[in-house]
Amino acid sequence: MASSDLEQLCSHINEKIGHIKKTLSLRNCGQEPTLKTILNKIGDEIIVVNELLNKLELEIQFQEQTNSSLKELYESLEEDYKDVEHLKENIPPHLPQVTVTKNFFLILLSLKKMSPLSQGVNVADVDPEEPVKVEEPAPTKKPPKEQRTIKEMLFITSDEFNGIPAYMKSRLTYCQINDVIKEINKAVVSKYKILYQPKKSMNSVTRNLYHRFIDEETKDTKGHYFIVEADIKEFTALKVDKRFHVILNILRHCRRLSEVRGGGLTRYVIT
Repeated sequence: MASSDLEQLCSHINEKIGHIKKTLSLRNCGQEPTLKTILNKIGDEIIVVNELLNKLELEIQFQEQTNSSLKELYESLEEDYKDVEHLKENIPPHLPQVTVTKNFFLILLSLKKMSPLSQGVNVADVDPEEPVKVEEPAPTKKPPKEQRTIKEMLFITSDEFNGIPAYMKSRLTYCQINDVIKEINKAVVSKYKILYQPKKSMNSVTRNLYHRFIDEETKDTKGHYFIVEADIKEFTALKVDKRFHVILNILRHCRRLSEVRGGGLTRYVIT
């Protein structure tokens, strides 16, 4: 056996003997009354530390799950925000304008401050102490007692538009159909304003229209609001062509109007 191997073997044996001596020394320490109390306290502290480590591990797992949930919520909110921005940039022209109030901005600001993940969302910073200029709505005047509400056709919703058969709507768009509804409502309002107007205030042109409206009424249209093609030509810039009749067919399909025929006229009744 080489001398180097013998030295390594001796060193290994001496190391083992040293470990045994330390173990015996510690065993003897545990038997001494003065040291036994200290060792018991150390054992109790080790148990407490072990429990704390278990709680810390559970808390870390909870925080990881919470972080994962917040990331999913952030991604969902980001998608919703993009959808809202898209809707904001593509508002149909026939919809009424809405004034954004101060409370709306304060809500957005609160949400931004509450969420640490909201830094990626482009929400305008608003100082809650700084007054937000909001146009005050003009005071509503009380309508005259004789004023009547004129029924108008409801606009087509996106769900209704998607439910229209493709062969029926062809290349017509959602906005094009609602633009026609807007013009039809214009004709309805113009017609019935004349019908509800006092006769003494009518000029000759208005009086002729009034008598035409009365002559066009039938027992089937009594109590209903309706127009005819002559009203479309009189009060709107719409062309009464093939495209117009295709849209009328769509409106019948969506139950926005019905037809009453008679006397060589087709009456479009608002439903």
